[in-house]
Amino acid sequence: MRALVVMPTYNESENLAKMIPALRDAVPDADLLIVDDSSPDGTADIVRNFMKDDEAVHLLSRPAKSGLGGAYREGFKWGIERGFDALIEMDADFSHDPKQLPSLLAAAAEGAGLVIGSRYVEGGTIPKWSRRRIMLSKGGNLYSSALLGLKVKDATAGFRVYSPEALGLIHYEEVTLDGYGFQVEMTYRARRAGVKIVEVPISFVDREVGESKMSGSIVVEALVMVTRRGFSRLFGR
Repeated sequence: MRALVVMPTYNESENLAKMIPALRDAVPDADLLIVDDSSPDGTADIVRNFMKDDEAVHLLSRPAKSGLGGAYREGFKWGIERGFDALIEMDADFSHDPKQLPSLLAAAAEGAGLVIGSRYVEGGTIPKWSRRRIMLSKGGNLYSSALLGLKVKDATAGFRVYSPEALGLIHYEEVTLDGYGFQVEMTYRARRAGVKIVEVPISFVDREVGESKMSGSIVVEALVMVTRRGFSRLFGR
């Protein structure tokens, strides 16, 4: 199975210098596509240095900061056009541990169209989060799953594997949301399309280097989308 890790970046030079070798060790047969939004900190230069000695590392540069959803859409398109069998979402900041990727790929190899690295299935952990933060996150996921009929415990997770067939059924190119909203919408479309969804437990940790790209507006965007789609689903509008 030819796998491609699609990794959006903006000002991740310090993390990426460590992440690329860690990924190559964890999944040596996978390719890596960095989708960089013209980071001013030299992120693209880090990638180009790795590309000199490793033909499995690729760079897709975008002219400006354009959002997580757009980066994944362009990365998925790039991978599908080149015949990859598994398209992987993950962050560059080590909140998603590369060592856990083989277990996600194993579930994809067994026929899952969407594999979610889940914090909230049995075996999943968030060791550094407070109880309050965990409850807020779980509450948001419960709300999304109940309104949209997702039947998953971690719809907002960003550590995922898609098959190209699943992405075709989802019509991923039509999803214009970012952040949490992008993840929830993709899950919703996968469930509606009859895609086999499997959750694999992971241990999630917060970034230690750099600044989070999530904002209050991204959370609000996701909440509004879930509420609108949920009421449409429940009341037939």
